[in-house]
Amino acid sequence: MVDFIQQFNPVVQALIATLFTWGVTAAGSALVFVTSVVKQKIMDSMLGFAAGVMIAASFWSLLAPGIEMAEQLEQIPWLTAVVGFMAGGIFMRLTDKFLPHLHPGLSIDKSEGIKTSWQRSTLLVLAITLHNIPEGLAVGVAFGAVAARIDKNLPVSGGARLKEIWHL
Repeated sequence: MVDFIQQFNPVVQALIATLFTWGVTAAGSALVFVTSVVKQKIMDSMLGFAAGVMIAASFWSLLAPGIEMAEQLEQIPWLTAVVGFMAGGIFMRLTDKFLPHLHPGLSIDKSEGIKTSWQRSTLLVLAITLHNIPEGLAVGVAFGAVAARIDKNLPVSGGARLKEIWHL
């Protein structure tokens, strides 16, 4: 499978990787079609698991590679990671403050952010899009680094190393 993917341009490879992650996300979310009621304890467990996975993914796919690249560029590694982490946190806080959104279980008139006449479905699509921006950046940075041959040891999700995948 790896040999098949290697024949493509890095941009096409990134597209394939993005479509794969989309497919896995869709498969995971398809559970809503087989369950009608979920107990609160199970819901809390699933949300906790998802939060743990996202924290691990953000560290291994973004922060750890950022620290490694800062070391290679002879910068202060922890400072580079802190600045990037804080910039992302500030961006998310501003986004939460200004973009219209609705918390689960609340009526549309209880939406937060800038007041809008958007329907719940539009708010849902906006939330999904906002959530996927960092994931798309992570995939793009990883494949862009391979294309530019910036760092052959850049970690990707799941702990695999790009040089092992692309035999660099």
